[in-house]
Amino acid sequence: MDFDDQLRRYFGTADLAAITPQARAAGAERMRVDFGLETNPGRRFALWALMYMLGDAPDLDVAFKDESERDAARDFMDLADRAGGD
Repeated sequence: MDFDDQLRRYFGTADLAAITPQARAAGAERMRVDFGLETNPGRRFALWALMYMLGDAPDLDVAFKDESERDAARDFMDLADRAGGD
């Protein structure tokens, strides 16, 4: 999943600054629905990661039933937080 493609899919643009509050709310809702319907673990994780980066991710215990998936998500969160802190 390409980041820009996902932004276009859910928000109509790859430019984060151009996303209106209404488009952000609608896109976040579509992401939550798609996340709930997605059965492919890789695509599901990628969608969760996008939601995390945008501040819309569900809690890990809700998002992932499998402990190894929760651990991978925690690792991603740590990496993303470290990258954002520089």
